Amino acid sequence: MLMQGPDSIPPEIVGLANSFFMTIAVIALGIPIIRAITKRWASGPLPPPSPSPEVIARLERIEQAIETVAIEVERIAEAQRFSAKLMAEQAKISLPRPGSAS
Repeated sequence: MLMQGPDSIPPEIVGLANSFFMTIAVIALGIPIIRAITKRWASGPLPPPSPSPEVIARLERIEQAIETVAIEVERIAEAQRFSAKLMAEQAKISLPRPGSAS
């Protein structure tokens, strides 16, 4: 290494000092950013916004419509069971018994 005077700094030391100070700047700026990101992740997702009264009213109407359809489907099923029972009884009555002469 060739020194040019008592106050001159070698170029390797200047590069090392620049790298050191850049590292300090990145750490000083990076830590608060990383803390903010991790705090946001740790708190969990944000709660969904509350639905508007229009949406609530529409959902209530949909719920009532679904309940009405369910009741009607149950009525249809009951009518089908009843008619199947009647048809089975009619079939028993109208069929001749085996071994009996008609």
